[in-house]
Amino acid sequence: MEAHAFAVDRPLSLLPEVFDDLSQLPGLPRDLMRWPLDAAHSGTCAKAARASLSAAAGHGQWIWPQSPVVFISDPHADAEGFLRSLVAAGVVRRRDDSPTGFALTGFGRTARIVLGGDCLDKGPSNLAMLDALAAFYATGARIELLAGNHDLRLMLAITALNQPRSVLTEHLFVRMGRKILPLLREVLDRDADTLAPLPDAATCRARLLPRADWAARFARAAQPYLSPAAIIKELRRMAEKGADFDADAARHGLTMQQVYAAAQICHRLFLTPGGRYAWFFERMQLIQQMGSVLFVHAGLDDAMAAELRRDGPAGINAGLAQAAARDPFAFYFGPMANLTRTKYRQTDKALTDAGVSDLLASGIKLVVQGHVNRHEGQRLLAKRGVLHLEADVTLDRHSRAREGLSGIGHGATLIYPSGDIVGLSSDFPRAKHFRPDHYDPDHA
Repeated sequence: MEAHAFAVDRPLSLLPEVFDDLSQLPGLPRDLMRWPLDAAHSGTCAKAARASLSAAAGHGQWIWPQSPVVFISDPHADAEGFLRSLVAAGVVRRRDDSPTGFALTGFGRTARIVLGGDCLDKGPSNLAMLDALAAFYATGARIELLAGNHDLRLMLAITALNQPRSVLTEHLFVRMGRKILPLLREVLDRDADTLAPLPDAATCRARLLPRADWAARFARAAQPYLSPAAIIKELRRMAEKGADFDADAARHGLTMQQVYAAAQICHRLFLTPGGRYAWFFERMQLIQQMGSVLFVHAGLDDAMAAELRRDGPAGINAGLAQAAARDPFAFYFGPMANLTRTKYRQTDKALTDAGVSDLLASGIKLVVQGHVNRHEGQRLLAKRGVLHLEADVTLDRHSRAREGLSGIGHGATLIYPSGDIVGLSSDFPRAKHFRPDHYDPDHA
């Protein structure tokens, strides 16, 4: 059977109907609970959430999406975790175990799907993930693809490698670190026979790594863009990644010449018009707003909140490609890419009361994000006075193994036109249910 209609008479009708064969979905929640905002794993402080709801209530009623929305984020190159999440949300039915063997359900044709970023890195297979995503587009599903920091890092690093050297960008390739190496191994294994003649090993190494005096020159050149603390953090990160890059590559069976070769294949696949995966970056957006709900990979700062109020999401999204091409470093460390990186740390761009005012004036009452992975399902909490729903439920099996979670993860966040929000996760025994009027007595 397919997923329920989204009009609700009973709370349990918010859950996708259980399919006959659940063998691929162990741990799928079977019932619903009120979202436990005071529990650390699901919120932290109901009082702060209520204060955020109260502030939002002063800016008019909630406006909900006209169609149900399914938010899935941070698959990190695990196609199986991604597809199981679509099944758990009632969006697709699997025909077989392949990355492309599925079809839309009736609910899947009705819903809008927001993919919250970080499709790439970690593994087990970047290419299988991209092929599954291409097949999902081919079903005719209504998909909004958001950029994650891991996705942008690949785009900027491969771009920088094919441009004249700059002290601000020559480190971006090695800055990706070991997480990008599985993708390089995959594309080399599949497409090595398409390579043009390569430079010698020493030349390849020199093109990949920053020059010996890079750190001192970078510390001076980055001053207009980064705070002293952020410069120190960047230099420390690069020292760690640069020291390990050769050994990490060797563990994947890659010489520096092969790494360079794989990077050139990636440029052809992802960044050359007509490349097999060129659609991935061509379709990518930074932000999406549906009524009172804003979808973004990580979060916002004052500059983006002001631009959102002035130009709307379309204005921000329209500037993505141009800003990234014009000045990759300024883009990645500026307000636009902060949408994919921030955790509201001191070294991140700040969201202050002025930015919050701009968000509320834009009608935004809830930010739905990925980027911060959770171990017990979704989390709902106030950040900088704005309600945020953290919806990265740790799908990829490499992260799960490293962080003590078993198996392949699956989960999704469903937002209904009725104003009901449901968090599904294989790592929490019940589906979490939130409605603003459950917590805000002044909500109309």
